[in-house]
Amino acid sequence: MTLLSSSEQQQVAEAIDRIEQRTDAEVVTVLARQADDYRYIPLLWASLIALVLPGAVVFFSGGLDLSELLLAQWLTFAVLAVVFRLPRITSRLIPRAVRHWRASNLARRQFIELNLHHTEGETGMLIFVSEAERYVEIMVDRGISSRIDDAHWESAVARFTAQVGQGQVLQGFLECIDACGEHLAQHLPATHERNELPNRLVVLN
Repeated sequence: MTLLSSSEQQQVAEAIDRIEQRTDAEVVTVLARQADDYRYIPLLWASLIALVLPGAVVFFSGGLDLSELLLAQWLTFAVLAVVFRLPRITSRLIPRAVRHWRASNLARRQFIELNLHHTEGETGMLIFVSEAERYVEIMVDRGISSRIDDAHWESAVARFTAQVGQGQVLQGFLECIDACGEHLAQHLPATHERNELPNRLVVLN
C-alpha cells in the first residue's frame, strides 16, 4: 500500500483547480494511509483466544492442572499477540463497522481542521479517502447540501470505493473530482473569482 507520488498529487491539485473555476465551492481532498493503528485489536483477540482455547482443552481432555493452564494461557497470549500484529492478519481481525467508524471520525475531524466549515457561503466540500480501510466519503457544508441532495454523491463514492480496492487511487480521485465538479457547476456556478483554501491533496501518513 503506497500513497500517491508528488506528481500524482499534483494531478489531483490540477483537477481541483479546473472544477473550482466553474463553481463557488471550495474543494479539498484528503488521503490517509489508515484511520487508526488499531493497536488494541491484536491484544483483544489474543486475550479472548488465550482465555477460551486452553480452558476448552482442559474441559474436554482434563489433561492440565491449574498451573499448567495458566502457563498455557500466557504462552497462547504472547504468541498470538505477536502474530496478530502482522498487518495482513490485523486487517482481517478488524470488523468492517469498526474500520468505517474510525475512518468516518477522521473525515469529520479533517473537515473541521481544514476550515471547510468556515468558507464564504458555507460551500466547503471534502473528498476523503482512507486507503487501508478502503473508505471514501464526501462531506459538504450547508451551502452545498441546501442546493444538492446528498444522494447525488452516492454513485461517485461507490465507484471511488471500488477503485481504491483495486489500487486505482489516483484514477479514483480524478474521476470523483470531475463527477463532483459537474454537479457543482450546475447547481453552484461560479459567481466571482476566489480561492479560500489551497488546491492540494492533503496526505496523512
